[in-house]
Amino acid sequence: MEKIDFYIRTAKEKDTIKVRYRLRDGRDVQLFHSTDIRCSKSDLSKLTPDGKTKDRVKVYNQELADSLKREYALITDAYAFICNQGLDKTSDVLEREISARRNPVEIISKDASTNIVTRFRMYADAALRAGFLGENRHKHIIVVSDKLERFLKIKGISSITAEEFDINHLMEFREFLFEEYLYVGKYPKLYEKVKDQNRPKARLSMNTVTSQLKMFQTFFTELEDIDEIRKSPFRKLGKERRKTVMKTKYDDPFFLRKEELLKIIATPAPTNLSDTREAFLVQCAFGCRISDFIAMSMSTIAVSEEGIPYVHYIPQKTADAQVGNKEVETPIVRFAFDIIKRTNFTFSVLKNVYGAYGYNNKIKALLQFYKIDRPVAQYNEETKRNDYTPLYKAASSKLARKTHVDMMNKVQINQYAAGLHQVGSSAVNRYTHLELKDRFALMNAAFGQDAYIVNTQLEII
Repeated sequence: MEKIDFYIRTAKEKDTIKVRYRLRDGRDVQLFHSTDIRCSKSDLSKLTPDGKTKDRVKVYNQELADSLKREYALITDAYAFICNQGLDKTSDVLEREISARRNPVEIISKDASTNIVTRFRMYADAALRAGFLGENRHKHIIVVSDKLERFLKIKGISSITAEEFDINHLMEFREFLFEEYLYVGKYPKLYEKVKDQNRPKARLSMNTVTSQLKMFQTFFTELEDIDEIRKSPFRKLGKERRKTVMKTKYDDPFFLRKEELLKIIATPAPTNLSDTREAFLVQCAFGCRISDFIAMSMSTIAVSEEGIPYVHYIPQKTADAQVGNKEVETPIVRFAFDIIKRTNFTFSVLKNVYGAYGYNNKIKALLQFYKIDRPVAQYNEETKRNDYTPLYKAASSKLARKTHVDMMNKVQINQYAAGLHQVGSSAVNRYTHLELKDRFALMNAAFGQDAYIVNTQLEII
């Protein structure tokens, strides 16, 4: 484990110094990093390298503490990347990786003659290497770049550069994203190597197209920032047109009601759906995204001082965006705990999420077995009206997250109900904090479960 401390080369207390860090990892690794932070030695002596105050310090330089916190995060992120990629552990390499994180545009190669598809992928690959994109986000961008490549080939303009890609191309590409399923039969060779799950089979929803365009917009913004292009085509959209192009629209929320979830808990499913039932119930209890759920195992379970078992993880979707490494900690209600103990947190259905016989489709079959068929509204892009469909037909792994959020929301007291503070007041959250034991009590109330405690071997006491 590396150790990071200050490297101070002056003994004079009154001197203003330039903060310098030293990173040591065992006997063989000693790296140095010079910052642009200048401060008095006395101010620095009150703080730890990560910007925290030392014991019994009450008065300190807050601006300096914030600067140290940011610098420390850059050092740890850069060194973790160096270790993961097997790079040389030298001060020069450390400085380079820190600089890449502080100034992400520096990592993008400038070659305006490269066609836009290659350039888009270069941007995505460079951002992944530097840690600004997670692997899932990178995969999504590559899917969009593949769509862009097919669009340009169909249009006969494969060699077009980012500078030449104008507002008309942008609007045509947007329409292509909506209607690509119409081109699959016309140009079969373009789709030979496309995975079935990525092959368009119907008109895309407005939200999906907007999400893909936002990835494209971020790419153009980067090129604009480093003066590789004069102006992003997204900036040439008028105000009203931009609202239309980048609009998102959400259906009324739907979720399992408490009595419906309790019915699934209380009633066994057929053998072919038993594994799906258990996985789905545990995901409802956690409310996590499917990417995080798949990655969980017995090693992600811990026990609090009070004997409350809980699952802890860093959400994959936001891991690269958050400054620290704060984990989500979710108490495990009794029905989920029993399933986990019985299955050892192994669900075979999670090996395939999106296929015809995958987790999402099996959730539909599961809810159909339980006759959970009340109609829910889903917006139809073509007719511009809501279609009403049985809930089981609209179900997927996202339903587990929606159900968890809804059930937890309904057992919490509105923090502003007493009228002490206006809605949105920061004081409300500053004065209070829900601890793990409090959240466990709320979850038990929400899911209709009894409280219990376990020892460190996950045995119920």
